[in-house]
Amino acid sequence: MKKIIFLIAMAMAFGSCRQKPDKATPVSIFFDTDMGGDYDDVGALTILHALADSGEARILATVSSNRYELTAPCIDVINTYFKRPELPIGSPLAGPNKPDDWHADRWTDALAAHFPHTVQATADVPDAVEVYRRILAGEPDSSVVVLTVGFFTNLAALLQSPPDRYSDLDGTQLVLKKVKRLVAMAGTFPQGREYNVFTDSTASVATLERWPTPILFSGWEIGERILTGKRLVASDMQETPAKHAFTVCLRQDNPEGRQSWDETAVLVAVRGVAPYFNTVKGEIIVRGDGSNAWENNPNGKHEYLTWKMPVEELAKVIEDLMMHE
Repeated sequence: MKKIIFLIAMAMAFGSCRQKPDKATPVSIFFDTDMGGDYDDVGALTILHALADSGEARILATVSSNRYELTAPCIDVINTYFKRPELPIGSPLAGPNKPDDWHADRWTDALAAHFPHTVQATADVPDAVEVYRRILAGEPDSSVVVLTVGFFTNLAALLQSPPDRYSDLDGTQLVLKKVKRLVAMAGTFPQGREYNVFTDSTASVATLERWPTPILFSGWEIGERILTGKRLVASDMQETPAKHAFTVCLRQDNPEGRQSWDETAVLVAVRGVAPYFNTVKGEIIVRGDGSNAWENNPNGKHEYLTWKMPVEELAKVIEDLMMHE
């Protein structure tokens, strides 16, 4: 009898193990940021590393769309802190060089001074387009999510790039073959004029008119309502790059928190839209002055986020990830 009971128990245990779903394949993310002006980029890259540590994401590269001198060093600070110092970093050969003059206390200086890193200046890293082409060429077809929380400078240059030693395809062909979707913190919906679009409006128009895969937008109006950072700063957790940057900035910005523009884009790029948001399908229209409009189309290849989960719940999800050590 004991033997029979043992065999039944073993069979049930084996069956329950087989019923557990396989762990989902991590989402392959190519991260493009204008880190250097605002500090929500620090929160965004922190979240991406948190999701990589949980097995939900696989970070391919972390490039800058900004030529500001401390952008690449700050990216390197965060990658090094999360034990991924080998991640490729790149920056554009031309384009915006936005100074870090948004805050009297320069948080970029504070990060570079406080945490270990090896990249000393943005000018020291390779051309971002070369990094894009090298990484994309080595990835499976239709597997990469390009995530931009900055300017479209690198993406416009990528689409215009010719064949090279990494691929016989031109930039548009390479994107079409390797990229699954583009997720962008950009635009205001259904219409408006948003910073990431108008700062390099020429690149924005060139990219959004020619990009060959679906695009998901997290617009200005989404992150504007989600304040995060207050709990992070008040916590007794160790001094992470995110905690350091938000501590420096919130005291002069808004002690109640910073808008979570870039963090929302990371969240949906890795975890998907549900259960956090709904979307509207259609097509973005970008004008030369960097403003955008929108045309609804249920069959359109563009989408923008609309509200679903309450703001307070979204803020908790995002800040929990930002508090990753």
